[in-house]
Amino acid sequence: MKICEEARKLKIPEWVRPTPFLTVDGIIKIFKPEFKGIVLIKRKNPPLGFALPGGFVDYGEKVEEALIREMKEETNLDIKVEKLLGIYSNPKRDPRLHTASAVFVCNAFDMPKAGDDAKEVYVVKLEEIPWNEMVFDHGKILKDFLNSL
Repeated sequence: MKICEEARKLKIPEWVRPTPFLTVDGIIKIFKPEFKGIVLIKRKNPPLGFALPGGFVDYGEKVEEALIREMKEETNLDIKVEKLLGIYSNPKRDPRLHTASAVFVCNAFDMPKAGDDAKEVYVVKLEEIPWNEMVFDHGKILKDFLNSL
């Protein structure tokens, strides 16, 4: 049964019904000085595999601030936001819970270092993206990104 149907049955007011958890993801393009590739992390927590760096927006935090914080925590990079690629909200995008993610394209001018949820971090050429090892819906996000170039 869908959560909203269950909430109606329980007479939970709409303003307190659960909503998806808000997250941010970043497609970080590395320039040193020319384009080197994009940053992918290898996750140390389930689901295991390759992912874009990202994480949850904290209560009271602006989405853009969360993006900058999460990119720094997972890659040790200072980023410059280029654009919003889109919002991804498929309820099955994250096997742990329903999330809606604001995905940004960013630029950085240094090499990343793994931190936080990132077991390892890589700069990957666009033609070498490990499609079969991507978790969440990050493969779809990267295909949308490539189609936007």
